Amino acid sequence: MDVPAGVEVVLAPNPSFMTGPGTNTFLVWDEDGSCIVIDPGPQIEEHLSRIIERAQPHGGVSAILVTHGHPDHVEGAGRLRALTSAPVYAWSQEGSPAATNTLADGEIVPVGRRILRALHTPGHRFDHLCFLLEDSAALFAGDLVAGVGTVVIAPPEGDLLDYLASLQRLLALDLRLILPAHGPTITEPRTLLEQYIAHRYDRERQVLEGLAGGPATVETLVKRIYADVDPQLHGMAALSLTAHLYKLEREGRVARADANESAGPWRLSEPAEQG
Repeated sequence: MDVPAGVEVVLAPNPSFMTGPGTNTFLVWDEDGSCIVIDPGPQIEEHLSRIIERAQPHGGVSAILVTHGHPDHVEGAGRLRALTSAPVYAWSQEGSPAATNTLADGEIVPVGRRILRALHTPGHRFDHLCFLLEDSAALFAGDLVAGVGTVVIAPPEGDLLDYLASLQRLLALDLRLILPAHGPTITEPRTLLEQYIAHRYDRERQVLEGLAGGPATVETLVKRIYADVDPQLHGMAALSLTAHLYKLEREGRVARADANESAGPWRLSEPAEQG
């Protein structure tokens, strides 16, 4: 995996449909003996022992950072804290109960003379943080993007409107590398971010087209839009389409056909009356 100087990845042994080859745990260090861990991953003793072993030549684990509260990122944080006495930093203790400290948007986490800047990037999850290693213009992106494929936005903890805003925020940065929590390093950050945004808007267009013929349920929309996708993946597709519908509802572009029915079906909103 292509990483900046002073960075190492320790791949967690938790491969799956959702995690790809596994969760990337990152070590970031400076020559003065400071070494932090980003996303300790699952609570697998073998993995946590490897993290400690790889951090030892750099002074041991001095801090643990968590991008967000999904188990494959944060589950091992409490155990690693117990093994190393290192503090755990996250956006909130609600999402990461093992956290001993919370981070504000833009807050600096020093790694010796190096700077990691926390960026609140909600969307995949409300508590999502990315960490910008400023001397390398490298972004530890958690699950905001992936090295292969796209990212699931699952309401209610996921929010597509917030997610698109977070992607746009990253576009404004002059990034050289993106280091995702799953998959290989992204060496063309702007290209990938633009593709992610275009993909979401293309899917949005398909949702609106799917409702143009009349009200439809999420299940019906999934069958139309994902007709060429393995039906075993339709459950995940339904989460994605629901996120799109919630975004469009907030924008006043779609509505529930029955206002008393929380699950839909959905319809296009009526045009605003001209006064």
